Amino acid sequence: MNERSTGPGPDPKVLRLIRKYDFEGLGDDLEAEWTRPEDRTSLRTLADSFNERLLRAALAEADVETITDDVSRLYALLNGDAGSRGEQTAARRRLERAGVDVATITDEFVSYGAIRSYLTGYRNASLPETDDETCATEVSAIEGLRQRTVAVTESKLDRLCDADRLQLGSHRVLADIQVLCEECGRQYDVATLLESGACECYDS
Repeated sequence: MNERSTGPGPDPKVLRLIRKYDFEGLGDDLEAEWTRPEDRTSLRTLADSFNERLLRAALAEADVETITDDVSRLYALLNGDAGSRGEQTAARRRLERAGVDVATITDEFVSYGAIRSYLTGYRNASLPETDDETCATEVSAIEGLRQRTVAVTESKLDRLCDADRLQLGSHRVLADIQVLCEECGRQYDVATLLESGACECYDS
């Protein structure tokens, strides 16, 4: 697929970076890995792989020689996923001394939401039907657990009331499972979130 401009308005971040670094064919690879029926690659893994490729390009531009393991470790340090704060700072300073613009490259790192927006919004990619069925199965399983929590709680309350350990009028037991996105602060019913497939902050 030709990575063309999307027209009025800013292009997706992933698209801009693919063009900037001339990652020819990467968009096709991302789509193929995300949509294949078996052994599908998750959005988080795709984002990490994309970011490591960005870092590798920046290192090559600065003539910094590394091996694959080094790049993965450096990415984890720069992304805050590995090492102590001191190790992370040391890695940044080492790269800066080597001529790498660390601030720019870390700002270019993409989230899994950006990968999703690029694949679904720009490339019109979608998951196989089997994945939709899997999601429906998980929603059903969670709902079953919620109902069991309600039933067990009601049973315990009735037992306490019968033993004169609790005084309680006519009542209903409610169990509501919510997911809080720490990036945007929005809160979602878990079933609604699974059915939509993404937090709203990744749909822009």
